[in-house]
Amino acid sequence: MTAAALDLSRIAPGFADPVRDSQAVFREVMESVARPGRVAQLGFAAAAPHGLSRAAGAVALTLFDFETPVWLDPALRETEAESWLRFHCGCPLTGEAGQADFAIVTDMAAAPALSAFNQGDAKYPDRSTTVILQVQALEGGPTVTLSGPGIRTTTDIAPAGLPADFWAQLETNQAQFQFGVDVMLVAGDRLIALPRTTSAQTKGD
Repeated sequence: MTAAALDLSRIAPGFADPVRDSQAVFREVMESVARPGRVAQLGFAAAAPHGLSRAAGAVALTLFDFETPVWLDPALRETEAESWLRFHCGCPLTGEAGQADFAIVTDMAAAPALSAFNQGDAKYPDRSTTVILQVQALEGGPTVTLSGPGIRTTTDIAPAGLPADFWAQLETNQAQFQFGVDVMLVAGDRLIALPRTTSAQTKGD
């Protein structure tokens, strides 16, 4: 993806205190990864530009850097959000989903399948893509029961606005462990992590 010149006058601020804020976000994200289904609250993070939720922006400011190729939803390309990410994170952008370390998806109707992203390989299974899905809300949708490492028995979540076949994709993703992508669902200033080890059952399964 060709990088255009940045108009610095139009780029909004990132973290007010980059070290402390990124550490706080990192702790919340890691706790959510360790406890799938837990809702992380990132309301303390910087406001992100139009098209990007506060939670997605906070994760990007914390985890993206010059060594992490990022795939952006076409809806975010050549926008203020792309310029903000390039300036604050220094991350290279790629148009190839299979080459991305991270991906931000905002248009669920046109979302690539999870299998389109880097699944990792036998030598480096941990180098698969982390896919950040920006959904309508983390509640109000069909109830899904999660199980797996980090969940004592089961836990229920009900995110709204995901593709109709998303949970079937997640089950296929979990079945190929140790390969597969890790997923983060974000809405507003909140986040739920769904590592590749997490199994999800919808009502009626």
